[in-house]
Amino acid sequence: MIVDCAHYRDGRRQHAGAMPLEQAAARAEQGGFVWLGMFEPAPEELAVVQRNFGLHELAVEDAQAFHLRPKAEQYEDGTELIIVRTARYDDGREEIDTGEISIFLSEHFVITVRQGIASELAGARSRLEHRPELLRTGSASTLWAILDQVVDGYAPVVAELDRDIEQIEATVFSGTVAPTERIYSLRREATDFYRAVHPLLAVVGRRLQSGRSPTELLPYFRDVHDHLLLVNEEVAAQRDLLATVLEANIAVISVEQNEINLRQSSTVERLTIIATVFLPLSFVVGFFGQNFGWLVEHISSFTAFIVLTATGILLPCLLLYLWLRRRRRRPVRPTPVAMGAEPVRKQGRPLGDEGGAGS
Repeated sequence: MIVDCAHYRDGRRQHAGAMPLEQAAARAEQGGFVWLGMFEPAPEELAVVQRNFGLHELAVEDAQAFHLRPKAEQYEDGTELIIVRTARYDDGREEIDTGEISIFLSEHFVITVRQGIASELAGARSRLEHRPELLRTGSASTLWAILDQVVDGYAPVVAELDRDIEQIEATVFSGTVAPTERIYSLRREATDFYRAVHPLLAVVGRRLQSGRSPTELLPYFRDVHDHLLLVNEEVAAQRDLLATVLEANIAVISVEQNEINLRQSSTVERLTIIATVFLPLSFVVGFFGQNFGWLVEHISSFTAFIVLTATGILLPCLLLYLWLRRRRRRPVRPTPVAMGAEPVRKQGRPLGDEGGAGS
């Protein structure tokens, strides 16, 4: 879809409203330059633009695909293709929306193909139209206006990511487990954002060093490069910080899991003690509950019953106490020295070197 198409000459827009495509292609050779803006065009629309402006087929193919990183290509006819990625933070979903702008740059025309909702360029066009001194420098001024708007759009994304990271940090370092999925999601978003920002440094840097931009625009491109450097450093620091937060969250989870295990072990220990206390009683009840002849014939008085019952209860308790005490006092055997380890030294000398001077 064609959003806007305008012919610029002598630092001014030559008409109001969008110009038809065929007329724009004819005006491109009559001085000044034409800026054609398109949003998610169909392949048929791009084919028409390719025929009218003579675009390279590989450049058109690149404009239809979504790239993970910015790039810049120059073709034999002098046309350049610059691809930049845009970013916008969605407060409702707390996620980063990304888009892409493919810029076909020639001396006589500029064609921008936008993909994604985060790639609006009306502000850049309006801003440039209010700067006739920059428009007079030619089509390169549109590249500056687009890059400037894209890089300025990165700053709110960095600020929102900082806010999200601070919230996660406050949760983790307060001792509370933060949602690991949320931390991982932020880490992935920061990585994708870094892939959009970092390669753009090389694109802008090559533009500054190539000499293809008018001298009047060089300070403006350097300003964009400086802002981009700052954003790149911020995003790189955010990635490292999120990696640290993720490790800290895993440590907090491990501590809580250990506390749960300790509580479970303590509960099992109490239950074991209770079961151990009732074990002799269970033995006595089971023993005297048997109706065999000897037991019936020899327990003929209350005294005999008390003696046998007390013996049956106290004797297992005593044996259990002695066994537990013996296990508690059992010495821990030292761990044998691993093979190949350095021998134990005695008074600064290794064992076996008691004789003084060596041979």
